[in-house]
Amino acid sequence: KRHPSEDVFGVQIAAGHADQYTRIAEVLTNEEGFEIDFVDMNLGCPIDLVCEKGAGASLMLREKKLRGSVEGLTKVLNCPVTIKMRTGWDEKKNFAHNLVPNIQKWGIEGIGAFMIHGRSRLQRYSRLADWDYIAQVASSQSSDYPKIPVIGNGDIFSYNDYEETIVKRVGEEGDTDNMLLPTAMLGRGALIKPWLPTEIKERRHWDISATERLDMLKDFVRYGLEHYGSDQQGVNNTRRFLLEWLSFLHRYVPVGMLEVLPQQMNHRPPQNMCGRNDLETLMLSKNCADWIKISEMLLGPVPEDFQFVPKHKANSY
Repeated sequence: KRHPSEDVFGVQIAAGHADQYTRIAEVLTNEEGFEIDFVDMNLGCPIDLVCEKGAGASLMLREKKLRGSVEGLTKVLNCPVTIKMRTGWDEKKNFAHNLVPNIQKWGIEGIGAFMIHGRSRLQRYSRLADWDYIAQVASSQSSDYPKIPVIGNGDIFSYNDYEETIVKRVGEEGDTDNMLLPTAMLGRGALIKPWLPTEIKERRHWDISATERLDMLKDFVRYGLEHYGSDQQGVNNTRRFLLEWLSFLHRYVPVGMLEVLPQQMNHRPPQNMCGRNDLETLMLSKNCADWIKISEMLLGPVPEDFQFVPKHKANSY
């Protein structure tokens, strides 16, 4: 649901068949009062449950179904379609540099951009994103067809990361071969540091206080209750999403506590870190019970038998 404060709003879809994409596009188009600025095709999800259904990263392997899906979306929607993908299935056999120009040659109008996550499906989130390969993909399109912009994704966690991985790889003015845009798709970085876009825009490391971070959680809870309702079911739904978010937020180490700036995405903080006050220490905790305590500060007590296990688990930090 789009909040009135959002100036750009998109919807991401994961499906394995063209008819599914087309029907979803019809629902989005016919929904009264539902305004979207773009629809993103998810060819990047590495989760087994998704890939086994032919969706997510597995759709990269089936160009005929992919073409039908892109055509179905673009014919029905009246907004741009973006295509998010991985480098390939196996990092030893990357093929996004072949898939992107193939899609370009289909000549389908309405594709706004490619979004390239610099890891393969089998890598999931392990090892660093390959930004050199993203740059290779950005320069892989043919001059014989209209070129489509490329947006990179992977491990952007500070304005230093943004400038060192993206800005230096963007082509010079007039370079028509390199389609990499001076922007980025933010994933885990924005979940861990929702103020990351501000840091990038203002080119600074923000030593945000625990109180300021708690205010963000209060806003999140307020939006959740507005959307789901303030009855018990609404509180339960809001709490569940809050706890999922806290399973990422605890990874942030305050700038004022770091010996070396900036914090790296794949670096695990030391066990049992103490913050500069009790609230900051609580927010640094890796213990699910402490995340529940934070939720109780905002949504009241949980039932005695309440338990929480994060849904998102990866083979990397």
